[in-house]
Order: sequence, then C-alpha cells, then structure tokens
Amino acid sequence: MEYGLIGSKLGHSYSKIIHEMLCGYRYDLCPLPTEEEARAFLLRRQFKAINVTIPYKRLVMEYCTYIDPRAKAIGAVNTVVNKNGLLYGYNTDHLGFAHLCDAHGVDFAGRTVLILGTGGTHNTTSAVARDKGAARVLTVSRTPDAAKGQLSYEEAVFSGAQIVINTTPAGMYPNVGVCSLDVAKMPGLEAVLDVVYNPDKTELILRAEEAGVPVAVGGLEMLVAQAVYAAEYFLSRKFDDAAGEIGRITAALRRDMLNVALIGMPSSGKSTVGRVLAERLGKKFIDLDEEIVKADGRSIPDIFAAEGEDGFRAKESAQTARFAKEGRQLLSCGGGIIKRGENLRALHQNGVLLFLDRPLDALTVGGGRPLSSSTEALKKMEAERRPLYLAAADAVIPNSGTVEDAVTAAMEALDEIFSH
Repeated sequence: MEYGLIGSKLGHSYSKIIHEMLCGYRYDLCPLPTEEEARAFLLRRQFKAINVTIPYKRLVMEYCTYIDPRAKAIGAVNTVVNKNGLLYGYNTDHLGFAHLCDAHGVDFAGRTVLILGTGGTHNTTSAVARDKGAARVLTVSRTPDAAKGQLSYEEAVFSGAQIVINTTPAGMYPNVGVCSLDVAKMPGLEAVLDVVYNPDKTELILRAEEAGVPVAVGGLEMLVAQAVYAAEYFLSRKFDDAAGEIGRITAALRRDMLNVALIGMPSSGKSTVGRVLAERLGKKFIDLDEEIVKADGRSIPDIFAAEGEDGFRAKESAQTARFAKEGRQLLSCGGGIIKRGENLRALHQNGVLLFLDRPLDALTVGGGRPLSSSTEALKKMEAERRPLYLAAADAVIPNSGTVEDAVTAAMEALDEIFSH
C-alpha cells in the first residue's frame, strides 16, 4: 500500500473518496480491528504515507522517529509519512478544525467555549480554541469528574458559553437524532460546531439552526481540510490554493453524498421528474409513498380508510426516518410530508429539499388520492400547504413546462446550492 487510512473500523469513511478526488493517487482503506494487527502493520512500514483514525492516534506515536510539536502537545498523530524507513508524525486534525472555524467566521477571542466529550478530538479542538484566544474552555461529560472541573450536560446549559463544540459520536450515523445538549436554552450562543460529518447535519446542528444560532455547521469541511493538509505532507508540497481545494472537494462531496428530496402537491410531477433527475445525478430513486405501501401491504386509500390520516402520517414518518438518514438518493415525497416537523428534520439532516411547483389548474383531482377528491378540496389543500412548502424548500423549481425544463431548472438550482 502506498497511501491509505488505518483504524479499527472504516466502513463509512469518506477519506478514500476525498484523497482520490483531490490528488488522483490510489488511497486504500485498511481496517485493523486489533491493536496487535495495528502494531504489526506499523512495524512492517510498507507504505509511503498514511492517515490514522480511532483508536490508533496515540499508539502510532510510539513508532514515530519525529513528531511535530503540535501533534506532541495534543497527544495524537493522524498523519504519518515514511521517509526512508523512519516515520514522521503530524496532526492535521488541528489544521482542519482551524480551517472550519476560520471559513465560517467563528471568533474565539475572549469567548467561553464548551466542548462536549473527553476523547482525543477534545484535545485537538481545545488547542485550536486556546490558540485563537478563548477566555475559558469548559469540558462536558456524561460522567463528569468534578476534580477536573468537568460539567454535566445539565450544568452546561447554564455555563454562559458562546461557542459549543461537539467531539462525541452523539447523533452520528446510523444512530441519528441523538442530542444531549439543549442548545435552545442557551441564549447568546454564537456558534455550534460538530466534528461529526455523517449525517451532514446532526440533531445538535438542526436544533442550533432552529434556535437561530448564527453559525451551526457539521464536520464535513473539517474532514476535507485535514485530508488536504495531510496530502501536502504525503506529497511534500503545498497546494497553490489549499482553501480553494477544500471548498471544491467539500462541494463535490456534498453533491455526491447528499440526498435530494422533492416536495410538492400531489400530482405535481415529483415521481416523473424525480426519476429523470435521479438518473442525471447518479442517485438511487426512492418513492416514499411506494415504500409505505411495500412496508404495510395495503394501498394508500386502504390505509386512509382503515386508520385515517393520522395512521397514514405515522407510517409516512417511519419511512421518511428510514430513508432520510441514508445518502445518494433522490426522494420523491408525499404531498403531505411537510405537515410533520419531524419529517422535515429527517430530510434536512442529510439532504437538499426542492419544491416542485406546478400550477393549481394543472394538478389532478381524484386519481386515487384520498385528500384530492374534489376541486375545492384541492384548492383548500394547496392554500394550506403552499406556505409550508416554501418554508421548507432550499429552492423552488417551476414545473409548468416539460419534464426536461423542470430537470434543467433543478440541476441549475442544485449547482447554486452546492457552490455555496
């Protein structure tokens, strides 16, 4: 192996995609489940350069002839370069997190910073906060050690912090929706940062957005940034525009990995446009109404007849939660999906929402749709739902012409969304 990543579990790592997209060299994922295997790998030294992830960032230091002072101070190495059989260790997580903060205008000077978690990444983010002038750095733990000044999550709410950094796996795929800190009860928050990058927006980030925190951002850009800086060590050269490379790769990765969800009225063309758009984007097409029918074994009219709208909505929410946490999908959503906030939270965690806007007079009355049984019912429904579609959507896609017109408009909107 020339270049790659070692760690105990690497099933959902994006590092291979990032490095190969960035530099074109082959980058291998090398899972080493036990410490014995990791030590044997490091003794063989059959690599040019590697990245190191959990749980070997400290262990690898034992094998390094040289350790960069910043990595030594943090107590973790995530980048190792083999120079004629001697291993040189660096920490680019520090550089990556610093880039994330700078890119989003996070000002640490004189601020109180709250770091969730006590693992290795705590030390990295704490070092960045202190380097950038934080007045206080507080640590939060599920099992706080009072002697170390650690806070419980209940105490953390009243800490007066302006910046929150999550370094725990809370909310990480596949256990999405988990959040231990009630940021809504923390007035004065200026930034919430999460090192978790899958899903794109953890429950913590979604709650921070809802609470109106000015900066609420997940860890994908940090992941890309640390990879770009690692590649500089790998190749012994600087990129002419490292920040530009980070932005380019982050945008490309989000476009590739995230879902696109189509919302809109019944018969607005979500399935028809969605199938073509999915093919154009290289994403798997999922019709959530069809998935409800598959899971339940009854048609939607039959579900409505037996259990009413509330019964149907519960099944819709279950399928939304099931699919929305995955990636690389085009989700065609039922017309009423916007009626439950939990559905929108699920869709936003890992996706972009496009409102497919078809003129009212072009919508179909009836057609096996229980809530579109008459023209008046359709008009009333459209008046009620339109504000919800507009509030939920990242972009509005007109669908008053051909399917190709709508697909072209959607592609242009996605280009705009992912370029920012």
